[in-house]
Amino acid sequence: MAESLGNVSLTISIDAMGGDYGPDVTIPASLACLKNNPELELILVGDEAVLAPRLTGALLTYRGRIVIQHASQCVGMDESPSKALKNKKDSSMRVAINLVRDGRADACVSAGNTGALMATARFVLKMIPGIDRPAIISTLPSIYGHTHALDLGANVDCSAEHLFQFAVMGAELVKAVEHIDNPKVGLLNIGEEDVKGNEQVKAAAKLLENSSLNYIGYVEGDSLTAGHVKVDLIVADGFVGNVALKSIEGAAKMIGTGLKDAFGKNLLAQLAGLIAYPVLKSFKDRIDPRRYNGASFLGLRGLVIKSHGGADVLAFKTAIQLAVCEVEQDVIRKISEQVEKSLALRESA
Repeated sequence: MAESLGNVSLTISIDAMGGDYGPDVTIPASLACLKNNPELELILVGDEAVLAPRLTGALLTYRGRIVIQHASQCVGMDESPSKALKNKKDSSMRVAINLVRDGRADACVSAGNTGALMATARFVLKMIPGIDRPAIISTLPSIYGHTHALDLGANVDCSAEHLFQFAVMGAELVKAVEHIDNPKVGLLNIGEEDVKGNEQVKAAAKLLENSSLNYIGYVEGDSLTAGHVKVDLIVADGFVGNVALKSIEGAAKMIGTGLKDAFGKNLLAQLAGLIAYPVLKSFKDRIDPRRYNGASFLGLRGLVIKSHGGADVLAFKTAIQLAVCEVEQDVIRKISEQVEKSLALRESA
């Protein structure tokens, strides 16, 4: 747990310069979280000359609960991860992650370059013993409320062992944040029959079948949002997971644009839209990606939450709230202990 700035003990470091909009989004989102959570403390990392004028009043209002940590560099959204890691040692991203490593923050939140964030986090924080690669997990809206899915892009090529490790970590996260004792785990495949899938998926299925996880078998792509069986966690390699995620995001945009165009065609359609507005707004709120923003990097020895680069204030606020939840649920410790148990169980089998 991080060393407290004041009388509270929940501290999050914010990469205030990251993302498409930088401080225009990260600062108001941070202040909104401070207002709603009296136990929260934030360290805003970035160019002090840029941040300080925007925080003059807030530094007084939230005295002892918000500070600025100066960082002289910023990682570009299209910058090479390797170059960022080598040449941007004083970037807002790197410094924010360093604060987690040094125990001054319990978690880091950034909307910056995903590749650079992952590379930096892995280099600085190192891996949990027993885990080979980190994975990206996030929440997706579904007809059952929502489901969790990983990996969403960190690892293009995965072995069966990697998929098994993802399942162990993901299940423990779901158990902690959703308060589900025995989350249902499904393996994403091109069909539910045992004969379908590539060798890597078939081998992963055998590992999961022989584990203590509540593995329910193969699930198809529709299970991410509207499958016939509720699944709490869906496991895939990063290539398939990321394609599925982007497809869902694209479909949501198409539906939104289509409805807007349909109800705006003529006066009669506009009147129909006005009548249907409460229902449409409820549906929009339910699938609003901003309310599901924030992806966790699992497998690291510290908490890192990745916000969408184009996040607005509401979306970035959601990412910070996710970080708070995972800190409060002591996710890193729980995952580490479960990984150790899983390895011991396999060795004794």
